[in-house]
Amino acid sequence: MSDIPEATRFLHVTEMGVGAWAWGDRIIWNYGRGYTDDDIRAAFDVSLEEGIRLVDTAEVYGNGRSEQLLGEFIKDSQQPVLVATKFMPFPWRLRKSSLLRSLRRSLERLGLDSVDLYQIHFPLPPIPVETWMNELAETVKLGLTRAVGVSNYSQTQMLRAYSALARHDIPLASNQVEYSLLDRRIEKNGLLGRCQELGVRLIAYSPLAMGLLTGKYTSENPPPGARSRRAAKVLPKMGPLLKLMTEIGQDLGGKAPSQIALNWCICKGTLPIPGAKTAKQAQQNAGALGWRLNEGQIAALDEASEVFVK
Repeated sequence: MSDIPEATRFLHVTEMGVGAWAWGDRIIWNYGRGYTDDDIRAAFDVSLEEGIRLVDTAEVYGNGRSEQLLGEFIKDSQQPVLVATKFMPFPWRLRKSSLLRSLRRSLERLGLDSVDLYQIHFPLPPIPVETWMNELAETVKLGLTRAVGVSNYSQTQMLRAYSALARHDIPLASNQVEYSLLDRRIEKNGLLGRCQELGVRLIAYSPLAMGLLTGKYTSENPPPGARSRRAAKVLPKMGPLLKLMTEIGQDLGGKAPSQIALNWCICKGTLPIPGAKTAKQAQQNAGALGWRLNEGQIAALDEASEVFVK
């Protein structure tokens, strides 16, 4: 930890955050049908009460609604919140100035003067990685963000980002990628190891595989909406893994499958950011903290999840 830059240290001492993708998203998460703004507010409050302070959002989540809701919650809260948001480099955003303009709009929605972490959402063409890194460096110099990171970057793209920022004496704080027991590609392709080698915090989004690792869904009862297509391919193969997760949870005094899945991510050296739309979900997520799976349990989960390795 001593060689971690001070600007990014807060990420390395944070074990888990909250993903705010569902806050305002109607297409994937059916916002407004099944959960309300009051439910989301309760999830936010419970998360803070449980010591989970990092909230990860993005300008595209709910077309800005997620940032707006988070800003409203922060305004009414007496507790400190770590805010991470993202810039989406759409192919039509050809001017590098669009990043700074987008960050200022995000800050307006959030009601903040600066954020703790600003990330590039995807490495979309045609603008080179280095161009966006130069603009991220500018946001740090202007005091609009405390640290900068990337999301969905391959190892090669991440190394380019790391080098480009280093030329400004600014560390690459994080790489946010999908990671769960159902998607372990970053273990197999070396990205996780390289992040740990460089001191880049790997933030794991969808650590519950969009709800599939909670144990609440089956082939006969799949998740609603757009998530059902992915679930149809995965759920028929999940029986042995979910059985093992349930057994491990029982051995640990009644831990839920979701808590086993999140703790596994933490034990792998990542920072998971599970979503929470309700107080109940936030409370259950928080139950993944304060304990650790042992080496035997981790190895058993690894073996049981090999069937999903791509």
